[in-house]
Amino acid sequence: MLTRSLNSTLDRMLTLNRALDQAFASGLTQDRVWIPAIDIVEKKESYEVHTELPGVDASQIDVNFEQNVLTIRGTKSSTIDAAAGSKTRVYAAERVSGSFERTIRLPEFVDGEHIDARFENGLLTVTVPKAKAAQARKISIQSAA
Repeated sequence: MLTRSLNSTLDRMLTLNRALDQAFASGLTQDRVWIPAIDIVEKKESYEVHTELPGVDASQIDVNFEQNVLTIRGTKSSTIDAAAGSKTRVYAAERVSGSFERTIRLPEFVDGEHIDARFENGLLTVTVPKAKAAQARKISIQSAA
């Protein structure tokens, strides 16, 4: 029963996070047009946040955790050099670039001291361990014998 309640809460939090990210992005300047896609997975001992960041250099990514809010921000550089005086003619420019930011509010009982982040092939994976108090445990029953 607790799992169903927690899943429902996580679903509502993700929906709200996405709506807020889209609302704030629509009012921003043109260099903030990209909202990377994320997946959040709950495992037995942790939460995993997978963020698609194709074309982003790992040195341009910043991951922060404060008051149970995980923030992923960074910059995706443009591949088009449109410097003044350049003889470059752009026929199509559909790939977005610029700053991005995603914020995810996590449940109360997480271990913020042991968060791990890995970046490989354009996929950022942030693993947030659950606190021991939030993990299920088996209670042994003692007999009166």
